[in-house]
Amino acid sequence: MLTHLDLSGIASKVEIAGPGFINIFLEPTFLAEQVQQALASERLGVSQPTRQTIVVDYSAPNVAKEMHVGHLRSTIIGDAAVRTLEFLGHHVIRANHVGDWGTQFGMLIAWLEKQQQENAGDMALADLEGFYRDAKKHYDEDEAFAERARNYVVRLQSGDTYFREMWRKLVDITMTQNQITYDRLNVTLTRDDVMGESLYNPMLPGIVADLKAKGLAVESEGATVVFLDEFKNKEGDPMGVIIQKKDGGYLYTTTDIACAKYRYETLHADRVLYYIDSRQHQHLMQAWTIVRKAGYVPDSVPLEHHMFGMMLGKDGKPFKTRAGGTVKLADLLDEALERARRLVAEKNPDMSADELEKLANAVGIGAVKYADLSKNRTTDYIFDWDNMLAFEGNTAPYMQYAYTRVLSVFRKADIDEQALASAPVIISEDREAQLAARLLQFEETLTVVAREGTPHVMCAYLYDVAGLFSGFYEHCPILSAENDAVRNSRLKLAQLTAKTLKLGLDTLGIETVERM
Repeated sequence: MLTHLDLSGIASKVEIAGPGFINIFLEPTFLAEQVQQALASERLGVSQPTRQTIVVDYSAPNVAKEMHVGHLRSTIIGDAAVRTLEFLGHHVIRANHVGDWGTQFGMLIAWLEKQQQENAGDMALADLEGFYRDAKKHYDEDEAFAERARNYVVRLQSGDTYFREMWRKLVDITMTQNQITYDRLNVTLTRDDVMGESLYNPMLPGIVADLKAKGLAVESEGATVVFLDEFKNKEGDPMGVIIQKKDGGYLYTTTDIACAKYRYETLHADRVLYYIDSRQHQHLMQAWTIVRKAGYVPDSVPLEHHMFGMMLGKDGKPFKTRAGGTVKLADLLDEALERARRLVAEKNPDMSADELEKLANAVGIGAVKYADLSKNRTTDYIFDWDNMLAFEGNTAPYMQYAYTRVLSVFRKADIDEQALASAPVIISEDREAQLAARLLQFEETLTVVAREGTPHVMCAYLYDVAGLFSGFYEHCPILSAENDAVRNSRLKLAQLTAKTLKLGLDTLGIETVERM
């Protein structure tokens, strides 16, 4: 193999290093050339793959409820995937599959009517959550109220103008509040990205009829069921997946079948990514098995469940309030901001109030997001304020500080931009070569994140780059280099480092700052 491998001009030597490994030593001139090319490109030399239409399903909060910490992982991991795919040049369709349909709307409308508060548009979401609890209580305890609520659901589903208007107000209140959270999180979702369960509801009767006509669905004990050989029940028989209940109601599986069909046939997806927690895996696999058998989505179009684990407290149990309740996402972000504010004020006692607030927001929100994104999404992780706000280790504050440290080199230097742009890159030290080689792996890292939906790979890469720059900065003087040629070359390595850190953090939705 070595005999036939011609890497002249790229590698100085190639050697076998044990079974299955080959060491390639890159030529300093090749590294220098690649660094120059990366700096000359706004995209840092990252090529564009064949453009695809990719639908990304993420966030998916429920209407009439505030977002809680359980929505955090789907929202920020999904958004990091979206940002990466868009940067690479793909046509990305964000699909926020909100829970905006079902019996709960009969309860809410009935309770609002009972309380003579039809003008739902003037209510805050906190009130709406209280109404939800009260409506549920009455639904469970008052049969007459429950009957009225069920009747309202039927009238809503039949398109009654009054009930549709009330439903729309409930959705509007919820999504307006959620947009505030998305903006705080620096997430790219907007109201235009909402593709809720209600979108697919009109398609469900046709789906059931078609599955029956194809011989895939059969009547079983009054319900309509698809029996799947691929999944077995406890007795070892094919598992029955209900797509329509005895009372005529549809299930989540039916909606997910219609959803996948719509994304292929109407949105023309080449690939569909679902950022939904791991507990939904079997449910999705069953829905997609039916989708494939029915021919709604061809095998050439991947349906990918990019599942994730849970956020845990320090006790290793699901993250809760001290009282054992669900932590609201807004409350979590408020605490992040307050903790970051104290941290930033301590380090910058002379900073103006406006600047401090802006920096605290970048650090606090960045810390929460990065702590999640830096962990392999398939595993559970421990939520720990002290760790995520630390200025050491693989954290947002460390990465943001690393970026400002590179910028400080340029603030101290009296730089002739024109002379720097035309100056050659010279790689003569090992630490220069190590930093350059890692910087040139940016495209490879983006490709892995885009393919696997694993933003922690980008976090690990950026942390590595920051560490290599630190060693380079310490051992290879930049501003006090032995001559202008070496100084300018090292400035260019610093320049590519800053651009790579900024662009990489941007794909994660982490804000950079110019001063810490």
